[in-house]
Amino acid sequence: MLCKSYSGDFEYAQRMVKSFHKFNSDSIQLFLVVPENDMDLFAPLSGDFVTLLSEQLLIGNLVDHEVHSMRPGYINQEIVKLSFWELGLAQNYFCVDSDAEFIRTFGVSDFMFDSVVPYSVLVQDLELAVEPEYYNQYWVSREAELRSIAEIVGVDSRVVLTCHGHTVFSRTVLQSFVNDFLAPRDWTYVDALEFSPYEFTWYNMWLQKSGVIEIHPREPWIKVFHNQSQHMEYVLRAVEHSDIARGYLGVVVNSNYSRGLGVVNTDSNQSDSIATYLSYPQLAAMLVSKVKSTWSRKTNRKKG
Repeated sequence: MLCKSYSGDFEYAQRMVKSFHKFNSDSIQLFLVVPENDMDLFAPLSGDFVTLLSEQLLIGNLVDHEVHSMRPGYINQEIVKLSFWELGLAQNYFCVDSDAEFIRTFGVSDFMFDSVVPYSVLVQDLELAVEPEYYNQYWVSREAELRSIAEIVGVDSRVVLTCHGHTVFSRTVLQSFVNDFLAPRDWTYVDALEFSPYEFTWYNMWLQKSGVIEIHPREPWIKVFHNQSQHMEYVLRAVEHSDIARGYLGVVVNSNYSRGLGVVNTDSNQSDSIATYLSYPQLAAMLVSKVKSTWSRKTNRKKG
C-alpha cells in the first residue's frame, strides 16, 4: 500500500495506520511518503509493515509551482502516486488516503485477481450525479475533465469508467503510460496533470486503452462520504461500521469538507454523530424545511 501524507494530515494518518495494523492479515507492506520536513513527525508511525519514505526520493518529478491552478502540495501527492513505481519497491500498490480507516480484515486476495494482475475499480458513480449538492459543486466540471482525458487517450467516452481513488496501481500499466503515452508527446507527469489533474483517471484510461494487463473490474474497496449530507444520511439511518463492512474494507469522511470538524469518528453513536455536524435546533430546522419542501412538491404536482 502507498499513502502520501503530510503534517496537516498527521492525525488522520495516525488513525489510518492504527486500523491498518489491526486488520492487515497478510503482512502487507505500507509505504508512507511524506515531505522531508515531516519525517521526524511521522517517524513514530514507522515500524513493522510500515516504511517511512521522504518524497525527496522522487524530487525529479515534483513541482514547486501551481499546476492547473492547484497548489504544489496537491499536485505533488498526485505525482507521487503516479511515479511511485519508479522506486522499484512494488509491482502493484493500493493507494490509500490518510483520512481512510479500515474497518475489517483484509489480505492480498482482496486486491489481486492473481499473483500478477490486480483488480480494477471502474465505475460511473452515477449515484453522485443524482445528488444535487455534489452535482452542482463537482459533477459537471469533473465529468468534463474526465471526458477530456478519455478523448486524448483514445477511449470511447460515451461511458466513462474510472474511480475517485483507492485503487491498485500496476507498475506495468504506469510504465507503459510513461513510455507509450507521455514520452511520444514529450510530456511529463506534470504536463498530464496540467491538462487535467485527475491521476486516477489517467491511470484508468490508459489501463483501458493499452491492454497491457487484463482488466478484472470490481466496485470500490472504500466507502467514501464526499460531503456532509452523504455521511448524515448514514448517521440518520443508524448505519454502523459492522453494516458498512459487509460491502467495504474501509471508510472515508472526506477531509476536504470535514477538516474544520477534526478527525470525524465514523462509528460514534447516532446522537454523538449528529452533534458533530448539527445542534438539535439546526436538525429540527432541517427536518421542518424538508417536510415543507416535500409538501410543496406534492401540492405543485396536484395543481399540475
